[in-house]
Amino acid sequence: MKITFLGATKTVTGSNYLVEAAGKKFLVDCGMWQGKRELEEENFQEFEFNPTDIDFVLLTHAHIDHSGRIPKLYNEGFRNKIYAQKATCDLCALMLPDSGHIQEMENEWKNRKRMRKGEPAREPLYTAEQAARCLEIFEPVKYDEIIEITPEIYVRFNDAGHMLGSSVIEVWVKEDGEQTKTVFTGDLGNNDIPLLSEPTMIEDADYLVMESTYGSRKHMRNEEKAELFLNIVSETLDRNGTVVIPSFAVGRTQEILYELNKIKETTNDEKFLREYETLMKAPVYVDSPLAISATEVFKENMDLFDEETQAEMQRGDNPLEFPGLKFTVTAEESKALNEDSTPSVIISASGMCDVGRIKHHLKHNLWNPNSTILFVGYQAPGTLGYSIVNGAKKVKIFGEEIAVNARIEYLEGYSGHADQDGLMNFIYSFREKPKQIFLVHGDEDAQAVLKEKIEQEAELPVMIADFGETYELNKEEVKLTAKSERKLPVNKRKEVLNRLEKLREEIFDMEACVKEDMDNKNLKDEDIFRINEKIKDLERQILSVIEG
Repeated sequence: MKITFLGATKTVTGSNYLVEAAGKKFLVDCGMWQGKRELEEENFQEFEFNPTDIDFVLLTHAHIDHSGRIPKLYNEGFRNKIYAQKATCDLCALMLPDSGHIQEMENEWKNRKRMRKGEPAREPLYTAEQAARCLEIFEPVKYDEIIEITPEIYVRFNDAGHMLGSSVIEVWVKEDGEQTKTVFTGDLGNNDIPLLSEPTMIEDADYLVMESTYGSRKHMRNEEKAELFLNIVSETLDRNGTVVIPSFAVGRTQEILYELNKIKETTNDEKFLREYETLMKAPVYVDSPLAISATEVFKENMDLFDEETQAEMQRGDNPLEFPGLKFTVTAEESKALNEDSTPSVIISASGMCDVGRIKHHLKHNLWNPNSTILFVGYQAPGTLGYSIVNGAKKVKIFGEEIAVNARIEYLEGYSGHADQDGLMNFIYSFREKPKQIFLVHGDEDAQAVLKEKIEQEAELPVMIADFGETYELNKEEVKLTAKSERKLPVNKRKEVLNRLEKLREEIFDMEACVKEDMDNKNLKDEDIFRINEKIKDLERQILSVIEG
């Protein structure tokens, strides 16, 4: 069996893995590249394989960085089955056409810029109509059932606890008289995500392809994030400000709604209850047509919720509804929110602030010191959300420079991804440990930390997959057999930070060397003068960087 890593390598986007086994070629995920402009251009590149040669696709979940290039795959001739959990199929029926609509709108705007520069226009990656067509080849499956794809290939989808319908996929392959089992985690969830069940622990695997988004970090505990969330929101409302929550339309929105509905049951503290009352008096808007439709999908798949939520539903308590909750459907209703001075909470997609209605809400609130922008999910480098979270004083929105005067908060505990402890617990859960772990879907720093921790504490071999690498796997060994010559765009931000770290180390070394020279009583005056001039020159260059 061979695996070629064609996405989410040393980054958190574009998940795509080509597997060649038992005479078949299949994909695990076919996600869109998101983030900085250079990376998004990768979506328009040709696939590293012929789409008509692919026998089937296994889809871990509906998020666009895992599913977003399926319409492109379909447009280029793929017509075989896409296996996905039923709720994932339901959500893709909403999210892929929505992605196509965004592609059309963004492309129209970009084409106007191209024409002004004298560059030729181009077609969008795909349209909403084209995305809707690809839905005909989706094959819904249930959790926990072993499915025979061919007599030599079997798969099982298990609840990953990351979002509704998300899956950890087990793949058994019989080849050359032996059977190997590979597990693809997709995105693993936390143990305390509201609504969802905990990630399924897997007992055995020969090989593990695992996400590593928060491989170097730990989330705050659930009760802490709930109190902090309420505190931030109530303080902003007391200042007559607006709380803007950039949230992925599917997943985080529903969890936040649930959390808001549950907070009042967690304590009898007077301050807490006063803050809760402040929140309940304020209108809470979900400003995303997709989020509204997705909430309906959640209601139709209540059997996937955790036991506590299902029990509440049986008592007639809908965890996705509460007084003051309002949905805005039309663009006119969305615009009206920014003309209303009533203190409110606005939950709007996209979660990384790159597309959608959220950009309008940021334009109208970022400059206002009374407002708060509250981030509740991962922000990829190169996105508008990443810039704001990391302290940008000004940002450009629709070509206009906006000052960042609002309060900026980031509640990492609402992330749908397992933190370092969750990832390690998943590894420890194996009774028969994998012979090799491949880390994907994580920034290089997070992967390096997690790799070292797994190797030292779990004593298992770990590889950090690189783009275009092909590994041959059998019962005895793992062998790198090929590597694509195509390179992904360099992350300039990370390159700058890496250079800064290297410079810090070099200055430390220089300090030691200069002090050693200064202690040398035989050093001549001209040598001291020369060293002094070089240090002065370095000082001028550092000041130039600071002033620039």
